[in-house]
Amino acid sequence: MRVFIVFICLVLAACGVSKNPQRKEVRGLLNGTVKDDTSFVYALPYKQGKSFRVIQGYFSHFSHKERAALDFNMKRGTGICAARGGVVIRVKEDGDRGGLNKKYRPYGNNIVIEHSDSTRAGYWHLQKDGALVQVGDTVKQGQLISLSGKTGYAAVPHLHFLVWKSNGKGNWQQIPTRFKTSKGIKYLHFWKKYKNV
Repeated sequence: MRVFIVFICLVLAACGVSKNPQRKEVRGLLNGTVKDDTSFVYALPYKQGKSFRVIQGYFSHFSHKERAALDFNMKRGTGICAARGGVVIRVKEDGDRGGLNKKYRPYGNNIVIEHSDSTRAGYWHLQKDGALVQVGDTVKQGQLISLSGKTGYAAVPHLHFLVWKSNGKGNWQQIPTRFKTSKGIKYLHFWKKYKNV
C-alpha cells in the first residue's frame, strides 16, 4: 500500500504549479515549441546500457516545485556516473538517514562537480560511504563517481540530479539540461525511461 501511495504522489508531481518564470521556458523545451541546439549535451548519470525511469521532472509539484531537477528511480547501490567531466568540489558521504520528512534533508549525501564553463552538477541521496571520488579529483564524463542510496529527504531510493550556473552576481540558477539517450538528444520527460548509450 505504501508503494502505491508514493506512486500516486509522484504521478501528481507531474502536475507542477510553480510560478517560477523559468517553468514556461522548460515546458517549451520539453514539448518542442522552444528549440535548443546550443546547450551542452550531458550523458545520462548512470552506466552505459542501463535504463532508468524519471520519477520526478523539472518544476513538478511534489518536491521540485521550484527546482529544475530530475529524479531517477534506482535501487540502492546502483552505480552513478559523471554526466559531464569536471572537478569535484564537494563530497558528503557521512549521512546515514533518509525518509519522507524534511528533517532528513541534512543527511542527504551528495557530490558536486564543477565543469569547464563554471556550471555545476549535483548528485544527491547517495549511499553512505558510497563516494568513489574526493574533492579535487578531475573526472571524465561517464566515470563512476558514487553509489545511489536513499539519504536525506527521499521517499524512495533514487538519484536527484541538477545543474546550475552563476549569474555572475553571486546568485545561482538551476538550468534544464539535454541528454544523449538511445533515442537521440532529449530533454527528459516525467515517467519515461531512458537508456544510456
